[in-house]
Parts: sequence; C-alpha cells; structure tokens
Amino acid sequence: MDAREAILARTRDAISRSQRGPAPAVPRDYIRVGSDAPGSKPVVDDMVEKLVDYDAVVKEAETDESIADAIDELLGDSRTVVVPDGLPQQWVDAARRGGREIRVDSLKAPLSHEELDHTDAVLTCSRLGISISGTIVLDGESDQGRRAITLVPDHHVCIVERESIVPTVPQAVDVMGHNPLRPLTWIAGPSATADIELIRVQGVHGPRHLGVVIAH
Repeated sequence: MDAREAILARTRDAISRSQRGPAPAVPRDYIRVGSDAPGSKPVVDDMVEKLVDYDAVVKEAETDESIADAIDELLGDSRTVVVPDGLPQQWVDAARRGGREIRVDSLKAPLSHEELDHTDAVLTCSRLGISISGTIVLDGESDQGRRAITLVPDHHVCIVERESIVPTVPQAVDVMGHNPLRPLTWIAGPSATADIELIRVQGVHGPRHLGVVIAH
C-alpha cells in the first residue's frame, strides 16, 4: 500500500467511525441580540471604534450634503473612481467632484480586471454593519456591485447607513438570511495579513485603504 492509499484508507475509517451515531449537539448559548438597538448611539460608537482600530478612516454624516462632502474628502487625490450602476446619483456626483473620472460597472457591462487594476478607488453602499466585530457586509445588490470592484482597486470608500448597523453577528445573519443566495463580502478594515513572519502587510487580498461614511 503506497502513501496515498494509506491516507485515503485512514480517512475512510475516520469518516465511518464519526458517522456511527448522531453528531453531538452544538451548544447555541452565545449572545444573539445586543443590549442596544440597531443604529443606536452605543452601537454606532462601537462600530466606529472598531473600524478606527482596523486603520479605516471614518466620517459620520447626518445630511445629504455632509455625506457628499465626506465622500469627496475620503476619495481625496483619487482621479478615477469605479461605481456600481445602482449607486444613488447624488453619491456619484460627489465622487465626480474635482474632475474625477467615473467608471460605471454593471453585470451587463462589467469592467475588465485590467481596467479595475488601473482605477484608483471604488465607491459603494453596503448591506449592513456589525458593531461587535467592526465588520461591513456587502451582498451584491446594485448599489454595491460585483465583488471584483471592491477587491481590485486600492482604495474603497463605503457608505454604511446608521440604521443598518446591528450589534451582533447572529442579528446580521438573520437579516442576510432573507436573501440567502446573494454573494456576500465581509470587510473588517483594509485588507491585511501577517501570515509571513508575523509582519503586517496591507493590500494582499483587497484594498489597502478603507474609508467609511456612517450616514444619517
């Protein structure tokens, strides 16, 4: 018996032994609902704290004008910005300030990876935020676009509605469970890894820079 056959034999034996009886019950006693309501000040403050800790730049805005100003400020020196085709027009106009070039991406007319690689930034909305982990979730709706547009450009500016920020992961999963077939992208700060010699490197799996507008 060669090494491959030995490994497969042991695998089959382990699987057969694990299936001789019902699997043990998994305890579900973790926290499902936070003590504060979604979108409340403590929840938003916790979300902002976690995002800042992850090296994201966060702006809170309460009016359409201040949201547009925040978008413009976070895009900074970016000269080209990709936007999904369902992004509200007022946010597209904010991204266009200062003569920035807008590149619209859609399922019917997707930008190539090369075009995305030569785009400075991307601007999207989001589905929800999770304050306990500082995570932003995108679900591929038209105001968020394809996953590729938020993974290839080096700078992502994301608009998160205050009322969409929930305290816990189970609450977020309950919301996303209403549309279980949508593709999900979970974002916890700029892309980073410390896999190699424990040296933190940003931009390995996505944008190096994340800007977040907490809207209304």
